[in-house]
Amino acid sequence: EVQLVESGGGLVQAGGSLKLSCAASGFIFNEYAIAWFRQAPGKEREAVSTISSDGGITQYADSVKGRFTISTDNAKNTAYLQMNNLEPEDTATYYCAAKGYPVASMSAAPYKHWGKGTLVNVSS
Repeated sequence: EVQLVESGGGLVQAGGSLKLSCAASGFIFNEYAIAWFRQAPGKEREAVSTISSDGGITQYADSVKGRFTISTDNAKNTAYLQMNNLEPEDTATYYCAAKGYPVASMSAAPYKHWGKGTLVNVSS
């Protein structure tokens, strides 16, 4: 059974940092592209960042470039999202997703496996 379990969310003040983790199981982790998406209350889900299966190609939404860093640890079957200089606009539930293809996408459609999300709340 494929599972993605996010952790690391919480309440943080603006300007602070959080590191999200996504623990994966049930599939060959290093053959899958990984993405982080987020959804704020009343808003559409949006892609935050993606990483190819070999870790060589990353993508970021313009709103998080220079502040967020995506990475993977194949030995631990875990993906991470380091979030620095957080802003109140980053408040959302963050979801990890896996795509059974090496190349990542900023579109949600190709991702068949999703975690249940972890809540990030940034106070001003």
